[in-house]
Amino acid sequence: MHFSEDEWIAITLSLKVAALAVSVSLPLGIAVAWLLARREFFGKSLFSAIISLPLILPPVVTGYLLLVAFGRKGVLGIFFESTFGLVFSFRWTGAALAAAVMGFPLMVQAIQISMEAIDRRLEAAAGTLGARPLWVFLTVTLPLSLPGIIAGTVLAFARSLGEFGATITFVSSIPSETQTLASAIHAALQDPDGEPQAWRLTIFSIVISFAAIFLAGFVSRFVARRLGGQT
Repeated sequence: MHFSEDEWIAITLSLKVAALAVSVSLPLGIAVAWLLARREFFGKSLFSAIISLPLILPPVVTGYLLLVAFGRKGVLGIFFESTFGLVFSFRWTGAALAAAVMGFPLMVQAIQISMEAIDRRLEAAAGTLGARPLWVFLTVTLPLSLPGIIAGTVLAFARSLGEFGATITFVSSIPSETQTLASAIHAALQDPDGEPQAWRLTIFSIVISFAAIFLAGFVSRFVARRLGGQT
């Protein structure tokens, strides 16, 4: 299968956007999942609902809200540009932000489920032996959550790779800048002669998604067996 230069640019940009989205959101995803799995606090149900909101809202609405908040005239957009020199609207960094927001709920849910399945007696035993809460988290909770973390990371990566609605609303579809795999497929379908290009990109998208899911399942099972053998 031969890809044109523009197609390779869209593919590599999508991979870069998805990788950045996942790597930046993963620490926050672990922290939020732990908070939901291990702590009771006022407004927890509302907080959980807000985290899951991108799964329910139309992606175009999410993209518009990002544009309002992180655009050149948005409060957060002005803050990031003036403080860090970071611009999101109509830049590939904005595509990564949109992808991170859309994939974040899937990541949190997978990690939260994994943490909730951990036997709390193991954490309590570590605490009884004198381990501080942070050390208990790093040496007990986090390792036992690895299958869920891997699954959540892959789900978020796959969601980021296929993100379209929020991305095109927030950063448009600018070739070589914000035109990701999904928006490149959409652009090809608008061209009467673009069906072969759309097919090539679609097949690549399917292959990379299957590969990611297969690898994640294999690694998760391997980690689960290793952890099972140690307990």
